[in-house]
Amino acid sequence: MKLIVMLFGLLLASAPSFAGPFPKGDAKIGKTLHGKSCVSCHVSMVGGDGSAIYSRLERKVKSPQQLQARISGCNANAGANWFPEEENHVGAYLNNAYYHFK
Repeated sequence: MKLIVMLFGLLLASAPSFAGPFPKGDAKIGKTLHGKSCVSCHVSMVGGDGSAIYSRLERKVKSPQQLQARISGCNANAGANWFPEEENHVGAYLNNAYYHFK
């Protein structure tokens, strides 16, 4: 019995960590996609490294649904040509790094 419990614990510990409302997203992939397609625009908008766009007082995104819609809109506007699963990866990254939606 102890062996089963220990193996189950190891299985859970080794499972990839997914971001709450973006369960199919991989934050590591999302970080790479974000770096390639988002940062330069955000730097031009808010300066610095661009991350202030996520933490500013007048932040527009207040729910996972709004984050998904914003990612889709930026994908279209920036011409990133991401597939929906890539948008999910970016959502997972942004949620882990900045938003912490459950």
